[in-house]
Amino acid sequence: MHTASLKVQKQGDNIKGYRMKYLQAGEHRLVALDPDHEALSQIAQETGYSCEIIKERRSIIMHVTAMDFPGPLLLFDASDSANLGWFSRTQFYVDSISGVVLQTPILLANTFDGNKILRDSVKLTLTTELPAGFRLPGRRSLTEHVVYTLLYNLLTALRDTGVAICGKSGIRPLTGIKHRFSA
Repeated sequence: MHTASLKVQKQGDNIKGYRMKYLQAGEHRLVALDPDHEALSQIAQETGYSCEIIKERRSIIMHVTAMDFPGPLLLFDASDSANLGWFSRTQFYVDSISGVVLQTPILLANTFDGNKILRDSVKLTLTTELPAGFRLPGRRSLTEHVVYTLLYNLLTALRDTGVAICGKSGIRPLTGIKHRFSA
């Protein structure tokens, strides 16, 4: 069994004074993000969620639950023609099989109470080690500040404009036209 040695390197100033940290594992170079847990909790609270954070080896898991929100989170099936109005204004799309929020370092998963899906809660996983070449749309580099902005916008979208699920297996929708307007 071969274990790779990791060498941590700090780079100079990056966008808006944030410093990038790189890991070298053999011939692979990774960007290492280290978002502040208090900042993540504050973002969740500002957008109307309670939050439990769990630090793992290469990720941060956030269990977020909407507070004072009268209905389910707006996680909907993009392929359902009844959701066309939502699909046209959403900015986040989730691959239903992997849970990846497309073009971000964030994964989304449903949460359950026994066999029952919780409609006011999701689990978000922030990947903290990414290939050095990882870029967001527009070739934007990834920093902790950008992660905070992405998280804020994603949590806001789950309450206000909706997040679309692309595909039929894995992640389940929490709402849709049928759910939203039924008594």
